[in-house]
Amino acid sequence: MNASTRTDPCQISGRREELLERYRGFQKQKTTLDMTRGKPCPEQLELSAGLLDCMSRKDFRAMDGSDCRNYGGLDGIPEAKGLFAEYMGVRPDEIMIGGNSSLSLMHDAMTWAWVFGAAPESAPWSRQTPAKFLCPSPGYDRHFSICEHLGIEMIPVDFRGNGPDMDVVETLAAADAGIKGIWCVPKYSNPTGEVYSDEVVERLARMPALAADFRIFWDNAYAYHHLGAGPARLADILQACRKAGNPDRVLLFGSTSKISFAGSGLAFMAGSPANMAWAKQHLAFQTIGPDKLNQLRHVLFFKNMAGIESHMQRHATILKPKFDTVQDVLGRELAGRGIVEWTRPAGGYFISINTRDGCARRVVQLAAEAGVKLTPAGSTYPYQKDPCDRNIRIAPSFPSMTDIRNAMGVLAVSLELAFLEKQQ
Repeated sequence: MNASTRTDPCQISGRREELLERYRGFQKQKTTLDMTRGKPCPEQLELSAGLLDCMSRKDFRAMDGSDCRNYGGLDGIPEAKGLFAEYMGVRPDEIMIGGNSSLSLMHDAMTWAWVFGAAPESAPWSRQTPAKFLCPSPGYDRHFSICEHLGIEMIPVDFRGNGPDMDVVETLAAADAGIKGIWCVPKYSNPTGEVYSDEVVERLARMPALAADFRIFWDNAYAYHHLGAGPARLADILQACRKAGNPDRVLLFGSTSKISFAGSGLAFMAGSPANMAWAKQHLAFQTIGPDKLNQLRHVLFFKNMAGIESHMQRHATILKPKFDTVQDVLGRELAGRGIVEWTRPAGGYFISINTRDGCARRVVQLAAEAGVKLTPAGSTYPYQKDPCDRNIRIAPSFPSMTDIRNAMGVLAVSLELAFLEKQQ
């Protein structure tokens, strides 16, 4: 962010009084709005209402004849594996279908590596002290929470507009055997909206790593979550790893949590056949099988990838006006003034805002006191510590258009007030 020259103290005081008058007006409205998490709105959930009645009493057998009401099918029914293998860009033998949460699968995979090792011949990460993970930041707070929960040290890495700073990633991974992997949200990254370039994907796949059991946790949560122009292209990380001679380096994750029902969707993990055998070996101690009826009804509802793509276009029709409203308000109130920068994502669920250094916590406080709840400042960094206290993540998916306009008005005033406080 470019530095700006200090404004005359009288001008600052006058402008601050104008803003405070607006701010007090917002407080009198007794607004209660929550923009902390990227939840689908009711209209989006209604798009999948057909999941509730797409099955009859006779629809309980998978294509291989197995009874989906019973135990078994540890890695998913064939038709679900086929459909979501295509969704993830892998082969059916390179995917397993789990429950409703990809976060659970990521937690499981990290825990298995921590307790048992990332491969049959590898030592547990817990015995390789200290185990560390690279964390492109600002990033997804729940990824960081998994590492913190297990005691895995986190090392933040800056983004460069097309993915993480690969010079830093390569240097660190090549020099330290304690660095066991990297978190990646490669398409419409949470919260910056970045899409990893082909070069970044290739470098992640082929880079030397001192840890033989180095793993990329590839959380492709927003694979088809565009905002109207169709999904951005993303290079095939699994194929790139195979070509580079590192076929087991990557574990891929995805879900339908923001496609069908957020709490009743499907999650999947993909990777090399060796990695899938590793995962199934450990998963067999946790469950006798997933909810196969839910898998079957998702296949009956979507039918094929064309069905998913059409469904995602309807999501975009609902979401794009909300994201556009955020851009309109921020642009009208703050553009070109050196106060704040923000992203203009082509997909995903978030907009990332960078204040001037040292202002983010104050902005969040001001917004909360005017009735708008934002994700706590620092949440997008490991240990909730933003070194510059500047990043704020907002999620415009759930509120109504009217609520978004009101919330963004509060946020714009809070951003400028916090900026002016720093100038005094």
